[in-house]
Amino acid sequence: MKPSQSVAALVVAAAFVAAAALAARALAADEDVDTAPALEAAQSWLAEVDAGAYGKSWDDAAELFQAATTRGAWEKGLVAARAPLGAVIARKLRSARYMKDIPNAPAGEYVVIVYDTRFENRPVAMEAVTPVRGKDARWKVSGYFIR
Repeated sequence: MKPSQSVAALVVAAAFVAAAALAARALAADEDVDTAPALEAAQSWLAEVDAGAYGKSWDDAAELFQAATTRGAWEKGLVAARAPLGAVIARKLRSARYMKDIPNAPAGEYVVIVYDTRFENRPVAMEAVTPVRGKDARWKVSGYFIR
């Protein structure tokens, strides 16, 4: 796969998460839903990404995520996106919103999680991670975006 195709695949995944983040502002969240399990899933998945285990992060992602990009394209795209940033210095939860409808995504149960993140080479960044609850009731990441 060409590098331009890898970047395009990452952009598709990023566009999904960006749309989810925008939708979080526009749609009312269900305040009675416990988002802790989705937050735990996101933190575990981010630990894999932070450790450079990009292939494992794809393996552990939701089917929706895996359908949007191949494992190889994800690995190449994430190397290109994360390497210039350097190591994560700090990550602080900004928000976590439960949603049932996200634009350009199938109906389901999602938690749009936004972190304020400080990287070694970028002191101000935002990461959005969107877990989805699977048919087995487990939360898995369906999208990731860095801005």
